Amino acid sequence: MGKSCAVSASDLGKLEQWVAAHGTPQQVALRCRIVLGCASGESDVSVSRRLGVNRNTVILWRKRFVAEGLDGLWDIAAGRGRKPTYPIDKIAAIVETTLQTKPTGMTHWSCRTMAERQGVSKSTVSNIWRAHKLQPHRTKTFKLSRDPKFLEKMTDVVGLYLNPPQQALVLCVDEKSQIQALDRTQPGLPIKKGRCGTMTHDYKRNGTTTLFAALETLEGKVVGECHERHRHQEFLRFLRRLDAEFPGETPLHLVMDNYGTHKHAKVKEWLKRHPRFVPHFVPTSSSWMNLVERWFGHLDNKAIRRGVFLSVADLQAAIQTFLQAWNEAPKPFVWAATVESIQKKLTRCRQTLEQIQPGCTSPKSRKRNKAPV
Repeated sequence: MGKSCAVSASDLGKLEQWVAAHGTPQQVALRCRIVLGCASGESDVSVSRRLGVNRNTVILWRKRFVAEGLDGLWDIAAGRGRKPTYPIDKIAAIVETTLQTKPTGMTHWSCRTMAERQGVSKSTVSNIWRAHKLQPHRTKTFKLSRDPKFLEKMTDVVGLYLNPPQQALVLCVDEKSQIQALDRTQPGLPIKKGRCGTMTHDYKRNGTTTLFAALETLEGKVVGECHERHRHQEFLRFLRRLDAEFPGETPLHLVMDNYGTHKHAKVKEWLKRHPRFVPHFVPTSSSWMNLVERWFGHLDNKAIRRGVFLSVADLQAAIQTFLQAWNEAPKPFVWAATVESIQKKLTRCRQTLEQIQPGCTSPKSRKRNKAPV
């Protein structure tokens, strides 16, 4: 027999509310039932049998409630639970070593090299890295623009994406040059259950082509055509193609990079004669701002990289087939980043790079031709 718990009317209502609530943890609900049973005058043995718990558990939570009240039912006593295998200092040492050092003669740590250095198992290193979101085996490429007019150009292009002009179209224009028509030296094995498809590592080059493409940002449709070269002559032909594809007087805002072909004197003259074409240039080293580059990634991944092309004509036919299939169900790429969010990210990047190499993020000055001596 155990002593009954003196429970006030307010505490009794709170206990019943916790038991009935769906969001109450099971352990807390069990403790509330124990206290309610003792408060009703049941013996410890009767409560333990009814709830299917040990009698000592009933005694423990009855005493805990008398000593600490309702809050005691939610607390976890000090010293309970599984003890950590490694102390916090060891975990901090592994994280610090991963971030600040490199193994001798190597570019990055692996689970095994770090485990050997720290005297732990490789699974322990893997768990710690996963918990701290560390992936030393991975890298990503980037290039910070040093364009003196970076902010001006970025604001112009991002403004087109986020607030496109009324009664106008925004076209992202670029070339994907030197697309190789590669033929594998042997046929690849087909895909089957338990094995992916295969292809030989070596290949035979059968020529190259250049794709001129314009992505219409509103609907996601793409206008493209292939040429042997990517000079200003071919670019002018493509501009005439755009003029025919989008007839009328609708203004066409062209988002382009700073490739010399786009700024050729004859191209500038043509744009002056066709004022509805409004050029917008992304900052240097900022091709990620041109949405057609995202479409080029789809083209390369789904139509070119695994393809086998016996000639340039085969390659161009594959590109046109993918282009037609895309335009049957186009998917626009939605730009979401604001100027402010891009600036914040670039500011953090510049601060880090300046600590590594001071002056590496300063804007590039234009080269001046030296006067003859």
